[in-house]
Amino acid sequence: MRIPASVFALILPVAAVLSVGVQSRAQEADAPAFSSDVQVVNVLATVRDKKAQFIRDLSKDDFSLLEDGRPQTIKYFSTESNLPLTIGLMVDTSMSQVHVLDAERGASFRFIDQVLRENKDKVFVMQFDMNVKTMQALTGSRADLQESLKMVNTPTKNELRSQYGGGTLLYDALSDASKEVMKNQQGRKALIVLSDGGENGSNASLADAVQEAQRTNTLIYTILFTDGGFGSDFGKRVMERLAKETGGSYFEVSKKLTIDQVFAQIEEDLRSQYSIGYVSDRPAAISEFRRIQLTTKRPGLTVNARDRYWAGPDAASR
Repeated sequence: MRIPASVFALILPVAAVLSVGVQSRAQEADAPAFSSDVQVVNVLATVRDKKAQFIRDLSKDDFSLLEDGRPQTIKYFSTESNLPLTIGLMVDTSMSQVHVLDAERGASFRFIDQVLRENKDKVFVMQFDMNVKTMQALTGSRADLQESLKMVNTPTKNELRSQYGGGTLLYDALSDASKEVMKNQQGRKALIVLSDGGENGSNASLADAVQEAQRTNTLIYTILFTDGGFGSDFGKRVMERLAKETGGSYFEVSKKLTIDQVFAQIEEDLRSQYSIGYVSDRPAAISEFRRIQLTTKRPGLTVNARDRYWAGPDAASR
């Protein structure tokens, strides 16, 4: 029996839909299944040569990655990170910083003006002395950030008297910033600390401050800025450790390196990062810190990256 052409016109589209449906189900069956339990560990790194110049032309194959001494396979790699950037400006407003605050305010806003992409990035401002205060919650508004920086200031005489001379809650401020802000953010995260490294009165310890940043994959950039005489070897060691153990960088303002030049170097650092991701060969059954060792196969290069991460069911976004 001959089937009229008009019937074919009705049958063929239905057959095509059925065929696509069958192919789609077959493809779904062959597709890999991803579990929400799979933890991708992200590592942000910069690489410099012996002259401290950034190296930006490395490939995935130029890196070697170990976790607790075991080789890992790098699955994700990018040389140009367009991930959102979350920055916390952490300003020491204790009395030892009173003569450098104006310079810090101005340089901080000029840095924000250069780095901030208003439709993608966010910044918050926190000051710390005998108290820890969030002066500006996360925002992408340059105008709001400029206004909040104007309000950053040292304690009044009445505040000092009520607190018996004051304090400097550096460790509490860093711990709070990581736990209360950075924990809930995705992408690249950095705290920029302007201080002389003094600490007096925190409930948190230096180790706590470092570990909270590591738990949330937050880099800490420390800027030692003093008005002569107030700095100390202890403060310098504190600032160096905060940066080194979180994958950030340490800077010291001097006659040869101005605060604006420091911020320019931090900006270049943030624009020169390699984004490296892997899935551990040993799934995390318990919550724990795990060591990371990232190196390059090219001789004469230095990698700057965090050296451990927090693994386990309660791990924050990394």
